[in-house]
Amino acid sequence: MWDNIIEYLKDPLLVVKVQNFFGVIYKSSIRNNVGGADGEVIHSERLEREMEDSEIRQHKRAPSNISSSSYDTDTSAESAVEETECHINNKFWYWLFVLGTALGDEIFYATFIPFWFWNIDGAVGRRVILVWTVCMYLGQGVKDIVRWPRPGYPVKKLQTKWAVEYGMPSTHAMVGVSIPFSVLLYTMDRYEYPVGWGAALAVAWCTLICVSRIYLGMHSVLDIFAGLLMASGLLVLLVPLVDQLDAWLVTHALSPAVVLAVSVLVIVYHPNADKWTPTRGDTTMIVSVCAGILTGSWTNYQLGHMTAAPLPPPYEIIWPSIEMLGLTILRTILGFCGVIATRAIGKSVSYAFVCALLGKDKNELRNSEDSLDNKNKIIVELCYKYFTCGMIGFNTTYVFPTVFDLLKINRPTYYTEI
Repeated sequence: MWDNIIEYLKDPLLVVKVQNFFGVIYKSSIRNNVGGADGEVIHSERLEREMEDSEIRQHKRAPSNISSSSYDTDTSAESAVEETECHINNKFWYWLFVLGTALGDEIFYATFIPFWFWNIDGAVGRRVILVWTVCMYLGQGVKDIVRWPRPGYPVKKLQTKWAVEYGMPSTHAMVGVSIPFSVLLYTMDRYEYPVGWGAALAVAWCTLICVSRIYLGMHSVLDIFAGLLMASGLLVLLVPLVDQLDAWLVTHALSPAVVLAVSVLVIVYHPNADKWTPTRGDTTMIVSVCAGILTGSWTNYQLGHMTAAPLPPPYEIIWPSIEMLGLTILRTILGFCGVIATRAIGKSVSYAFVCALLGKDKNELRNSEDSLDNKNKIIVELCYKYFTCGMIGFNTTYVFPTVFDLLKINRPTYYTEI
């Protein structure tokens, strides 16, 4: 029974049906390959028949010791993907799901994380980032261990970013659980607000991300379910553990040494895939941002900047006045300019430095092939991403708030959030 359920949930045709429901119409463009006239609409039922016929033909050609699946992207039927066109019949759903998938993108992380620390709550931010980092690290690692491909024929991918990565589990789905629900769990006892509305927002956030990945053809339904289940289980374990660990990470003298050592080790011993994918590099950025944020917060405490709040939670939410809103905008603009500058300088300097250590030309190495055999490029990219993103995290919690303090525009409660 479970085998049948798993096969059903990872069936590419289920992805096509979801796309059809939200207005993605499939058309044939090559008569000989898909059996239809040019521009003819193909519904999911017909795609299913054609796919079965293709599998039968492939089975006749394939040796008996080679298994084939409609989910496998390396089948001969995959050549028909380029010959299958689709029309987006509903622009509203398309742009909504493009926005939804961006909630699990690095651009979202680069804006949401600094904004949260500068303008909302650092104590909640540290906990959420640590939960998110652990979830993402484990999810990315499982991808390269399980090595299940993303949906193949007849699915038309409406987004090609991350297409070379494996698909199981969906780390977007894990983000959809780890960020909004950890924010909810860490704020519900800290602030006075309608928890029901917060829960509804978290569910809507998670749902939008998950459906967007199926709609865009990047994940099967099984990938999504696996990501949701894995992240939910981790959340149950991590939320109370991280809550207790945060005080040690901020106050203990050995905290930065432990954080930096662990962050380097988990990158070095990240599971290896059987081909090059951007998974390890993306994981390096996530881990190093977390390490930088924790180290910056520790530095604030050790320098005597951080003190405990005079009153215990829960706190009343203070809605911003015109003046507060202006300071929020100013902090955000100046901070993001600093983040962009840190990224540009950090990437340029660290890339050139590591290339010089290895005796390699940086331009030649940057343009070289992405492969597991290209060890020098892998080392350089992991090193520069670790240094650059670590500095962004450190500057987010220490350097930029210090500048805000000097300019008299810092958030008054920033250094009381332990």
